[in-house]
Amino acid sequence: MSSFLRRSAAPVLSRLVLHMALRIIAPLSVVSMVTLSAHAVIVRGTVTDPLGAVVPLAKVQLIQGRKSVAFAISGRDGSFEILSDASGRFILLTTANTFSVNIGQDFHGGRTEDISRNVTLDPAAIAEQVTVTATGTPTPLQQISSAVTLIPTGNLETRVGLTDELRYAPGVGVVQTGQVGGVTSLFIRGGNSDANKVLIDGIPAEDVGGSFDYGPVSRTGLGSTFNQGTAIELYRGPDSVLYGSDAAAGVVNLATTRGSSLRPVFNYSGDAGNFHTYRDEVNLSGAFRRLDYFTAFSRFDTSNSIPLDRFHAATSVANIGYDLFANTQLRFTLRNTDSGTGLPNAHDFYGVSQDGKQADQDLYSGITLENRVAGNWHNLVRYGIARKREQADYYGDSGALLDGPYGPAYYGNLVTFTGANGYSATGQAQFFSTNRDQASNRDELYYQTDYLFPHRIFALFGFRYENERGVFNEPAFGESEQIQRTNFQYTLQFQGDIKNRFFYSAGGAVEKNHLYGIAGTPRLGVAYYAVRPSERKFHGTKIYANVATGVQEPSLATEFSSLFTELQQAGDTTDIAAFHITPLGPERSRTFDIGVDQNILGHKLIFKAGFFHNQFSHQLEYVASGDLQTYFGITPTNDEFFYGAELNSLAFRADGLESDLQYQPFSHLFLRGGYTYLDTVVSQSFASDATAAREGIATTNPNIPGIAIGGSSPLVGARPFRRPPHSGFFAVQYTGSSFSAAFKGALASRSDDSTFLGGLDTTENGNTLLLPNRDLDYGFAKLDANFTYRATSHVSVFTQFDNLLNQQHIGPIGYPSLPFTFRSGLKIRLGGE
Repeated sequence: MSSFLRRSAAPVLSRLVLHMALRIIAPLSVVSMVTLSAHAVIVRGTVTDPLGAVVPLAKVQLIQGRKSVAFAISGRDGSFEILSDASGRFILLTTANTFSVNIGQDFHGGRTEDISRNVTLDPAAIAEQVTVTATGTPTPLQQISSAVTLIPTGNLETRVGLTDELRYAPGVGVVQTGQVGGVTSLFIRGGNSDANKVLIDGIPAEDVGGSFDYGPVSRTGLGSTFNQGTAIELYRGPDSVLYGSDAAAGVVNLATTRGSSLRPVFNYSGDAGNFHTYRDEVNLSGAFRRLDYFTAFSRFDTSNSIPLDRFHAATSVANIGYDLFANTQLRFTLRNTDSGTGLPNAHDFYGVSQDGKQADQDLYSGITLENRVAGNWHNLVRYGIARKREQADYYGDSGALLDGPYGPAYYGNLVTFTGANGYSATGQAQFFSTNRDQASNRDELYYQTDYLFPHRIFALFGFRYENERGVFNEPAFGESEQIQRTNFQYTLQFQGDIKNRFFYSAGGAVEKNHLYGIAGTPRLGVAYYAVRPSERKFHGTKIYANVATGVQEPSLATEFSSLFTELQQAGDTTDIAAFHITPLGPERSRTFDIGVDQNILGHKLIFKAGFFHNQFSHQLEYVASGDLQTYFGITPTNDEFFYGAELNSLAFRADGLESDLQYQPFSHLFLRGGYTYLDTVVSQSFASDATAAREGIATTNPNIPGIAIGGSSPLVGARPFRRPPHSGFFAVQYTGSSFSAAFKGALASRSDDSTFLGGLDTTENGNTLLLPNRDLDYGFAKLDANFTYRATSHVSVFTQFDNLLNQQHIGPIGYPSLPFTFRSGLKIRLGGE
C-alpha cells in the first residue's frame, strides 16, 4: 500500500515543485526588470526538445568570454528572458535535467537591443543534430521526414579532402577515376553523378547542368566553430522544391567555419607523407564587437604513385560577419581553389601515362543579409557567384605511332587486363585526347521569407533568379560555343506538427528555365512518432514517408550537341518543323521512400532503416544518326558530317534498402555501421548499343562470343554503370581528453562498367578491348585509421593512414588506385580564450 502511495504521489509532488518554482521565479524576474536600467540588452526565446515540446526549468546563461553575466530559468511554456547591462559578444549556455548541454552560436548584443534566440536541447548522449538543407531553415533531425546524413567537423580534422568521409553514408557511392586529384563523382541512391545540387554556404557550386568534381575540394575551413558542428549535410533524395534544377537525386551542403573567440586565434597545421606528399594550412579567426571573422589558406602537393600524375591545390577561405542591428546580420563568404593535376588517362589500359595537365580555378562567393523579427518572422536575401574555369592541355605525343583502323595514330603498350568478372583482353589502346578549355559561370539572387504561425505552423516562400553563362572551346574540332541562360524559380512550403508527434512538410516550386520552359516540382513528407523517445528500451520509434520530384537542366556541352542545336546549325529547318523538334527538355526524377528510426537502448543505440523507389526519366543520351533515322525517321539533309545528337530518351529505375546503426556505449566511444542494397535497371534507351542489341546485332567481343556489350552506355535491362548493388561502411571512434583514434572502412561489391575502348585497338576485329559489362569493376574494402595526441592545449600531433589493405581497384577498371599512404604532422594553436 505504501509503495502504491509513493508511486501515486510522485507526479503530484513533481507538479507541486514545478508550480512553486515558477511562483518564486516570476516575482524575481519582475524585480530584476525594475532594478535594471532601461539601457539593457534583452535576450528572449523558447527552450524546446527535438520534437518541439517545451522544456520548463531550463537554465539559460548569457556567457561573455568565460563569465556568466546573467541567466534566466525557462517558464512553464519554455520561454525565457534575460536582461543584462553588459554589451558585446555573447553565447547562450543552456542546461536542463536529462538533456545535453547546449552551446549556441555566438552573437553581438548592444544595450537597448532586443534579441531573439530559441534553444533546442537534445537528450543526454546525443550530439545536437540540426539540418538546414532539408527544410530551408534550421530544424532538428528528429522532426524531418527526409533522409539526411550529417558529417561532423571533427571527422575531417586529419583528412585532406571530402572524398573518403563521403563514403560513410548510406545510399551513397563515391567514384574516383584515378588517384588524388582525379575526377571524383558522387552517386546518390542510384542517380547520375550530375544529378546533385552542391551548395557552399548556400551558393550553388556545381557546373551548369549539375556536374561537380569533389577531387580538388579541400577540407580547409569547413565546419562549425563548435566541436559538434556540422561540416557537410548530405540530403538523399530530390529537393528541387527548395533548390531548383540539378537537385534531382540529392543535395550536398558545405558550411564554412565562423570565428567566435573574443581573442584572435591563430592555427597552423603541417604534415608530410609518402609519395612526396605535404600539406600546410594556416587560419586566423575571432570576434570583435559586432564583427566575427575567419580566414584560412592551405596548400597540398603529391606526386601520386604513377608517372605524370602530380597534383597540387591551393585553397583560400574567408567568412566575415557583421551584426548591423539586433537580429540583423550581414555576412560575406569566399572560397577559391586553384588546382592542377596530371592527365595520365586509364593507365592500366595503356601501360604508359599520357602527358597532360588539367588546371582548374574555382571561385564561390556570396553576400547574405539576414533578419529575424520577434523570433517568428525571418527574412534572408543572398547574392552569390560561381566562377569556374578549366583548361586541359596535352604535351607531345604519348606511346608509339602505329597504323590503326583509321590511319596512323598513337597507341599505348601491348597490355593484358582482366575485369572483376574474370574476362580478359589483350591489345593496344589508342590515345584520343584533345586540348580544351571551358568556363561555367553563375550569378544567383535568392530571397526567402518564412514565418512561424500559432500552433507551430511554419510557412516559407522563396524566389530565385539565376544568370548562367558558359563557354566551351575545343580547337582540334574548330568548336567554340557560348551559351547564356536566365532562370527563375518560386517556392512555397508549409511544415508543422500536431502535438509534437506528427510532423508534416508540403510544398511545391515552379521553375521557368531559359532552355526548357516551365517545370513544377511538388514534395510531401510526413513523420510520426509511434513511441515517444525516452531513456527506456525501445522508446523512440519514428516512422516516416516522403514523395518528391526533381528536375535537372542539361549541361552546356550537352546543349551544344542536342538534336535541335545540331539541326539548327546545319540549317535543317525542314526536319525541325516536320518532327516538332524542340530544345532539350528537363531530366526528371521521382522518388518514394519510407523508413523507421528506432532508439533501442535509450539514446545510446539507434537503428535506422529505409526503402526508396526512384524513377529517372527523360535522361539524356547520345543517339547515333542511323538510330535517329531507324526509330524516329529523322534524316538530316544539310549536314554530311552529322553523326548523332543528344536526346531525352533514356530512363532507368533505382530501388534500394538503406540501414544505419549508431551505438555509443560510453561517452568516449562511438560505433557506427551501415549497409545499402541497390537494384538499378535501365528501362529505355535508344543509344547505339541498346538499339543494336534489340535488332540482334549487338556489339560483342569475338574472343567472348554470345555476350552483348554496351561499349559506351548500358543496355536495356542492365544496370547503369558504376553503381554497385552492395555497399557498406563502419567506423570505430574513440575521443578522449588528450588522445583520439578512429578506424574506418568503406566496402563495395562489384559493379557494371565499360572499358570504353571499342574499335580503338590494333587487332584485326577492332573491338577486342571491350569486356562484358556485368560486374566489370572490382569490389573493394578501403580501410583507414587516424590517431591524434594533444600534447598541450596548444600543440597536437596526428597520423593518418589510408588504404591499409593496399587495394588497387577502388576506382573504375583501368584506373589504379593510390596504394597504402600515410601522413604525419602537427597542429599549433595560439591565442584564443
